[in-house]
Amino acid sequence: MAAISRDDVAHLAKLARIDMSNAELDHLAQEMSVILDAVARVQEVAGSDVPPTSHPIPVNNVVREDVVLPSLSQEDSLSGAPAQAEGRFKVPQILGEE
Repeated sequence: MAAISRDDVAHLAKLARIDMSNAELDHLAQEMSVILDAVARVQEVAGSDVPPTSHPIPVNNVVREDVVLPSLSQEDSLSGAPAQAEGRFKVPQILGEE
C-alpha cells in the first residue's frame, strides 16, 4: 500500500494555498493512499510489450467522400419561405438590432 502521510497532504495543501482542517487532512491522506494504490496497480498491468492506445478497438473514419451533387436552386429554396429579402430567408428581429 502506497501510503501518503497527513504531513504530506498538509504540505501539498500549503503549496496549493488550500486551508484544510485536521479532519480534512486525515481524511484526504486516506483517500490519496487509495488513489495511489489504484495507480500502482494499473502500472503493473501495462508492460513494455503493450503499445499505448486511446481506444481498445481500431477506429476507422466513417465519413463518406465529399462529392458535389445537384441541389435546389436559390429560387426553389426560397419558394416556400413566408418572407424573403435580397435572396435570403427573412426572419423576425429578435435582438432589437438594425
